[in-house]
Amino acid sequence: MPYFTGKGDKGYTIVDKKKFSKDDIYFEILGELDEFNSLLGFLKNLIKDKKIKKEIFLVQNDIFIIQANISWFIYPKFKKPEIKKERIEDIENKIKKIEKSKKPQKHFVIPGSNLESGILDYLRAKARSLERKMVSFSKKKKINENLLKYINRLSSYFFALARLKSKNDRKPWY
Repeated sequence: MPYFTGKGDKGYTIVDKKKFSKDDIYFEILGELDEFNSLLGFLKNLIKDKKIKKEIFLVQNDIFIIQANISWFIYPKFKKPEIKKERIEDIENKIKKIEKSKKPQKHFVIPGSNLESGILDYLRAKARSLERKMVSFSKKKKINENLLKYINRLSSYFFALARLKSKNDRKPWY
């Protein structure tokens, strides 16, 4: 398929012979998911910790599953893949494990005590933004509740990972 036809699309796209405005809610949320996944890929390459790189890769695959679920609304010819409850529980268990290894938080954390924690803090903030957009989308279209649960856990997961990579709990701005 060519990257462009040279005809111009006048703000519309065709999916399965149906015409959609490019600002349609489906494309809005798909674009947000694509942006988040692209950011994950970019920042994954700045992280030195191989274990965290692998974790980010797993999240990228999960984001593709969520994109497929949203795409299903405009192209329902395929079976939607699932974010399984076990995947959410896996992330929750990883968060709990990290929490056990760190002292309890008694103050606000200023993001970015080092490069890796700063990257993970940025992912946390973007995950929160994505969650707000997913909640808005879910008010218009019924989506599987595991998608929202998963997106909700992502920001907590990236917060925990950022704390794990932070050099100093007492002075997180250094």
